[in-house]
Amino acid sequence: MPSAAGDPKSRPARVGVLGLQGDFAEHLRTLTRLGAEAIDVRRPEQLDEIDALIIPGGESTTIGKLAERYAFIPKLRERVAAGMPVWGTCAGAIFLAKDVPGHPHPLAAVMDITVERNAFGRQIDSFEADIDVRGMGGGPFHAVFIRAPKIRATGRDVDVLATLPDGAVVAVREGALLATSFHPELTSDDRFHRYFLAMGRR
Repeated sequence: MPSAAGDPKSRPARVGVLGLQGDFAEHLRTLTRLGAEAIDVRRPEQLDEIDALIIPGGESTTIGKLAERYAFIPKLRERVAAGMPVWGTCAGAIFLAKDVPGHPHPLAAVMDITVERNAFGRQIDSFEADIDVRGMGGGPFHAVFIRAPKIRATGRDVDVLATLPDGAVVAVREGALLATSFHPELTSDDRFHRYFLAMGRR
């Protein structure tokens, strides 16, 4: 895992969760339970102090506006270019995408995916589904979709990790970047968090 200051072998991974808006607390709790040093990231300079970053679900327009206001986007792009693992869940996946038709506010635009916002409908249309995830043992993952996006297109270097029965793409990886349309932090199943932590050790 591309590391912040210090020997990464002598300490737990420092994993930040962008705390500008959304369900960041749930990610922080899961990371702490798994033994990572979980850091609530509120300032762009903190990105230099962590080994990996999670961008949580929430409201993608609000995340974009706040990220621009507090100058997160240039620093995030710099750290991504240096190889820092980043995982976006739901609104976080939208924020990572290079193409989000009709999105009114800034995006990090670091992942070669096209994402459709609220693709499954409104809040009332939220649902849960068991999905098979490529490379993840232990049986299907019970995924929670809340006003979820769909990943409509992927670049040639993007690997599809999971789809719904109708073929809708809901989890992808591009190198050190991970995006999921659903909310693993809202379940007791920590396999996606373990998967993300392992990404940085490969």
